[in-house]
Amino acid sequence: MKSIIHLLAGSALALTMSTAAFAKDMVIGVSWSNFQEERWKTDEAAMKAAIEAAGDTYVSTDAQSSAAKQLSDIESLMAQGVDALIVLAQDTQAIIPAVQAAADENVPVIAYDRLIEDSRAFYLTFDNVEVGRMQARAVLAAAPKGNYVMIKGSPTDPNADFLRGGQQEVLQSAIDAGDITIVGEAYTDGWLPANAQRNMEQILTAEDNKVDAVVASNDGTAGGAVAALTAQGMEGIPVSGQDGDHAALNRVAKGTQTVSVWKDARALGKAAGEIAAQLASGTAMADIDGASEWTSPSGTTMTAMFLAPVPITKDNLATVVDAGWISKEDLCQGVSGGPAPCN
Repeated sequence: MKSIIHLLAGSALALTMSTAAFAKDMVIGVSWSNFQEERWKTDEAAMKAAIEAAGDTYVSTDAQSSAAKQLSDIESLMAQGVDALIVLAQDTQAIIPAVQAAADENVPVIAYDRLIEDSRAFYLTFDNVEVGRMQARAVLAAAPKGNYVMIKGSPTDPNADFLRGGQQEVLQSAIDAGDITIVGEAYTDGWLPANAQRNMEQILTAEDNKVDAVVASNDGTAGGAVAALTAQGMEGIPVSGQDGDHAALNRVAKGTQTVSVWKDARALGKAAGEIAAQLASGTAMADIDGASEWTSPSGTTMTAMFLAPVPITKDNLATVVDAGWISKEDLCQGVSGGPAPCN
């Protein structure tokens, strides 16, 4: 990577973008891959608010986890005359024809939170390699020795491998020292918790339950892993996640999940809405405040912006309450004598 702009998780909320300088009454089209993850609704609310605050119109589609439907959705958005597209890609390769179609119509594209391997797309996300490092650090601190299981994300989402790469960076020295052994590893089709649970169940069976820690790549897969562990009476072993889902943060308070790396979706959604307005008004990608040149693992040079995540453990749970991300009541539901603020 040539350079990455690291912003504090909430810094996009303070981006100095004067929307008054941009044309009004534009239409910003958003293609969501799905709404199965709790966080996408939070992203959407922030994005929609930013777009409407600029005097523009928000229109969206839900691909329902279908790459084919997403292509059709984007065709429909283009037919509505959108001035910019924000795309949460279901499949990073399958989406390329849509980027081509947008480029043919001079419609700028933001690759939202998932890489679209095309230099014509502006890549906006969190630093997912660092998310992986944070997950592995927290789990390794809780279980410095033993058998590890890696529950990865969707094989069609480049973030899955970014996360896995960061995790491996942290774990490699412990693996080389013989302190930990990875006894099971599986991708999770569609990031579906049910698929993660099934993968975890199969690994537990194969290993006769001799598992000491689970590095799961998001809160949905962590929930599936915890369900499988709980069924075997193994709740409480270290498990990682990310996204700051309310259920996951509650699990951190209860002690059944070790860490949820919080990516403030409100900041990312707001930044996407503001950047879309700039691009639709003719601002060059390289001139977006906070953007930098970045080279993908396969060598594609892109313009990108990366926000910095925050690992939430039992030691700093108050952070998400203080930020208004979750109420104390929701965080501490069913928790008695837990960590602050649930004590």
